[in-house]
Amino acid sequence: MCSRRGAEALVAQGEVWVNGKPAVAGQKITPGIDKVTVSGKPVRGTSQPRITVAVHKPRGLVCSNEDPHHSATVFDLLPREFSRLRFFCAGRLDLDSEGLVILTTDGDLAHRLMHPSNVVVKRYHVVLKSPFTAGRLPQLIRGVVIEGERLKVERAALINADAGGTSTDLDVHMHHGRKREIRQLFLQLGHEVKRLRRYQIGALQLKGIPLRAGKVLSNKEISALFLNPKTPHARYEAYAISRSKDSASTGKLNED
Repeated sequence: MCSRRGAEALVAQGEVWVNGKPAVAGQKITPGIDKVTVSGKPVRGTSQPRITVAVHKPRGLVCSNEDPHHSATVFDLLPREFSRLRFFCAGRLDLDSEGLVILTTDGDLAHRLMHPSNVVVKRYHVVLKSPFTAGRLPQLIRGVVIEGERLKVERAALINADAGGTSTDLDVHMHHGRKREIRQLFLQLGHEVKRLRRYQIGALQLKGIPLRAGKVLSNKEISALFLNPKTPHARYEAYAISRSKDSASTGKLNED
């Protein structure tokens, strides 16, 4: 431990590194997730109990500890006895979305859930303002490029499609997820999202957790976050097929 001036001096001297890069004055870090070293030695924060909670986020809450524009956060859903602990949000939902969110004091777990090398599949129920046709489902798999980044999903299926193969409701799966990616993807295809609800992460379901409530997860339930159970085939669906580890995925349309 040292004074603020002492810390600033160490930063200026290049002795402080964050995630393998030199730190800069005023840089913010997330304890438990960001790796900080001083003079080559790792800095460890104060230990706290490892607690992981699955909460049912309503619309209107942000998934951030620090948002000057919104005082109501998903952390308000935690029980009062957890108020002294530092929780991380492992996979955010935007202000207008709802559903399953994982909050944890375990920085390593949060890192595993969010790191792109770990395939953690999130499943969403998407409601559009206008009907989506079955023939366009492969476009969701191929994706669109916005500002140099390809936005796409791994599976998309129509829910309760009509006789013409159209529906405003879709089941969408993805394992990466950038900010508002699903909304931007549909918008680029000419469809505005009316409602977005995450109902499952891995094999852990939202079912049974009331709106604005939470559930402390057991070790078995935490492990379920990293599973990817098979999904029954839908009449109208498209999904990614990986030809090899080094090749891009392509979309396959099922219209049984």
